[in-house]
Amino acid sequence: MSGPLEGVKAVELGVWVAGPAAGGILADWGADVVKIEPPSGDPARMWGRMLGLGPDVNPPFEMDNRSKRSVVLDLGTPEGRETALEFLCDADVFVTNIRPAALQRLGLDFQAVAARNPALVYGIVTGYGLEGPDADRPAYDVAAFWARAGIADLLTRPGDTPPFQRGGMGDHSSGMTLAAAICAALVSRNRTGAGQLVTTSLYRQGAYTVSFDLNTVLMSGQSIAIGQRETMNNPCMNNYATADGRRFWIVGLEVTRHWPPLCRAVGRPEWLTDNRFDTPRARAANATELIAELDRIFATRTLAEWSEIFDGEADFFWAPVNTLDDVLVDDQFHAAGGVVYVPDGDDSIPMVASPADFYGTPAQPRCPAPELGQHTDEVLAALRGER
Repeated sequence: MSGPLEGVKAVELGVWVAGPAAGGILADWGADVVKIEPPSGDPARMWGRMLGLGPDVNPPFEMDNRSKRSVVLDLGTPEGRETALEFLCDADVFVTNIRPAALQRLGLDFQAVAARNPALVYGIVTGYGLEGPDADRPAYDVAAFWARAGIADLLTRPGDTPPFQRGGMGDHSSGMTLAAAICAALVSRNRTGAGQLVTTSLYRQGAYTVSFDLNTVLMSGQSIAIGQRETMNNPCMNNYATADGRRFWIVGLEVTRHWPPLCRAVGRPEWLTDNRFDTPRARAANATELIAELDRIFATRTLAEWSEIFDGEADFFWAPVNTLDDVLVDDQFHAAGGVVYVPDGDDSIPMVASPADFYGTPAQPRCPAPELGQHTDEVLAALRGER
């Protein structure tokens, strides 16, 4: 199960999450990814200690760096920089999230590298893009993706402070975008023989994430109102609590189609002809009253009881509000391939799978994340042996 990218040679010069996530996805899909690290290592090797897990347990780093080979190079020396260029001359893909000015100082910017290897697909994820006044501004995804792109504001209830982003959300989605762009560029190279520069940014990824809202403002000048649970215009598109304190979300987006199944599920068929609720406009006008009544009804049964009722209605769309523990015991999560078992000697390590499957060229992670510099000697020997 070598994957669709078997035979693709990639070099990664990445730190923390966004660049390594893109490299990790390529590695999951079968590419041979050589991760260049400084003598001190990718700073993400500290995640385990930062999370209080100890020096030998580092789940975030494992997620983004499994199946790679680690090579230590001191890019502060001419020898280290020249060796990095040798790697890139032998590669199909370069993945990085180092700031452009730093890459230029190292002689690893696109123009310099493309002059040595014009067939290389050079993929870079930045904070804010390659052009403009903030092109070289430092950024983590909390800054460029979450805060500056408008996501935090859109998720803030009026009068509240912004919520905190969970770790790596923007980094991982940006990594997936860069991996997809790299694959598209490889398709183009197969046709033309030429590599190219492909980019994405945390800022652009954040804007695309909320493009439903942003494009509405762009094209109409109007903002989409931020709903509050107690007054949602469409009470069928809302979350409610059960007798055992569990929450679930009704996803009745089609206001005419999804209203009758809700009435049947809660035992209120008379609402179909009640002039307070019989039309979408009436339900919006009386939303506070309707939501309060639904709150009372849903509080009379447990989630398990409601689940059985809901699943009896083919056009009733809903989902539980799961905790992480709920996700990990959800049979559907496992059936959908949410966990991958990474070989580790005679054993295997369960990890979250990257979210794509290939039925013609199935992929499987090959090994856990490498130790710092674990493959330096073998990679250098192979490189020098090929010259």
